[in-house]
Amino acid sequence: MDHSISLITTVAAAFGGALLLGFLAELAKMPALVGYLVAGIVIGPATPGFVADTQIASQLSEIGVMLLMFGVGLHFSPADLLAVRRVAVPGAVVQMGVTTALGFALGRWWGWSAGGALVFGLALACASTVVLLKSLESRNLLSTLNGRIAVGWLVVQDLVTVLVLVLLPPLAGALGSKTAVAAGTPSLWLAIGQTLLQVSAFIALMLVVGRRLLPWLLWQVARTGSRELFTLAVIATAIGIAFGASALFSVSFALGAFFAGTVMRESQYSHRAAEESLPLRDAFSVLFFVSVGMVFDPMIVVEQPGRLACVIAVVIGGNALVSMLLVLALRYPLNTALSVAAGLGQVGEFSIILAGLGLSLGLLPAQGMSLILAGVLISIAMNSFVFAAVEPVRRWVLRHSARARALERREDPYAELPMSTERRYLEGQVVLVGYGRVGRRIAKALDERGIPYVVAEENRELVEALRKNGIAAVSGNAADPAVLIQAHIADAAMLVVATPDTLNVRQMAETARALNPTIEILLRTHNEEESALLRQEGIGSVFFGEEELAKGMTSHALARFAPPAQAG
Repeated sequence: MDHSISLITTVAAAFGGALLLGFLAELAKMPALVGYLVAGIVIGPATPGFVADTQIASQLSEIGVMLLMFGVGLHFSPADLLAVRRVAVPGAVVQMGVTTALGFALGRWWGWSAGGALVFGLALACASTVVLLKSLESRNLLSTLNGRIAVGWLVVQDLVTVLVLVLLPPLAGALGSKTAVAAGTPSLWLAIGQTLLQVSAFIALMLVVGRRLLPWLLWQVARTGSRELFTLAVIATAIGIAFGASALFSVSFALGAFFAGTVMRESQYSHRAAEESLPLRDAFSVLFFVSVGMVFDPMIVVEQPGRLACVIAVVIGGNALVSMLLVLALRYPLNTALSVAAGLGQVGEFSIILAGLGLSLGLLPAQGMSLILAGVLISIAMNSFVFAAVEPVRRWVLRHSARARALERREDPYAELPMSTERRYLEGQVVLVGYGRVGRRIAKALDERGIPYVVAEENRELVEALRKNGIAAVSGNAADPAVLIQAHIADAAMLVVATPDTLNVRQMAETARALNPTIEILLRTHNEEESALLRQEGIGSVFFGEEELAKGMTSHALARFAPPAQAG
């Protein structure tokens, strides 16, 4: 093969194979990503016939990871991260510790060195951000509380993994590496301090300089009126900052792109940036799954079935079980625990990077690398099925277990209004479901007019902050009748659903009408089809964003050209 066109042949084979096998997977009622993984195996070195360039495929997949994390950052602000810190930070740290210990025990049982077993355990504890985001986006869960907790959890995992990747080389000798360590390698404490300083400097630079510079840059490009330049500015920003973060601050591409997105979110063009980058994001994320399939050796399934079964049990069962128990221990409902557990029951890109580093340092045996690659592919292929099983499993458990029903209705100190709540919040008030971007604006307008309201919000930390500011709020999913009852819906004048939750809005409306037949209901939707369906059902007054924007602009335009009033 002519090496001058290896990039073209690799891209053509990867996209062509992914399209064909992804389509066949969908016809077989399986997730398309299973087809992408199989396409990677077919064009990889472990199978006969055409062999694509694995290095080129790996680098192209990194672009997909960057663009995907950039898109997440556009929808996930630093405030969102801080809002879930109480569950994401301790949860991620403890979960990684427990899973690493399980992997370490397996490695020692199989006769590996302590260093090799440690690297093996760490590799089994790093869930794939790409896989999680794909699963959340396909189920419209990314902007929910469960989605924010899962993404925050993985951001903490990524930060810990970056620290491990930097510290592993100076620690290799102490962990039993036979590979010669280069002279001048910094001490452990110096390496730790240097890593923390670099990460802190990057975050500070993005929050202080980037928050002002990036929105200004988008504004200047948008003024040209060129859609091509705007798209180029978005892509260049995402990839450029990700590369700069890695080259200058030793921060991973994924984290660099994520923080670029969170900063660009401050721009009024953030939604347009997300839309413009979506096609490229989807295309290159496919290459990530293909590249994972390319490095998988199917013979490991035949040669080491017992050890592979142990790896799968730790990755899917261990990670999921530990994370579920931790979320429940932090007093979140069963629904949240199951969703987070499903999202974390897989490993991906960081596991491959960590295993590769361990192999190059002479810590991890070649067999360990093969087992990790097999675990990555199988856990990714199974993750969609695990996610799909969450709701059926939850319903079955709730029907057959009183304990599960109690866990679903956790005793949350913020699930009830305090006894000291003023009477004006309990009668003739507005019940406001959701305190996001729309909910906050509605609340501000109600405050300005002195209209009492009670907020119903899933995010417990946000409810705590609202109460500290003297705002009446209850924690929980408003689809649960108990939440609306605690918000005194029976005596309310109006229910305002400020979250575009089409799946649960009917349950909210039914509860409100049953307890308060005369209540007025306002609903928010994201698209025209949903608004038409809700209006047909006569649930309440429906507000569709683009439609209301068009009405406002039309009204302003007509007022400008209205004929002057004639004098009497």
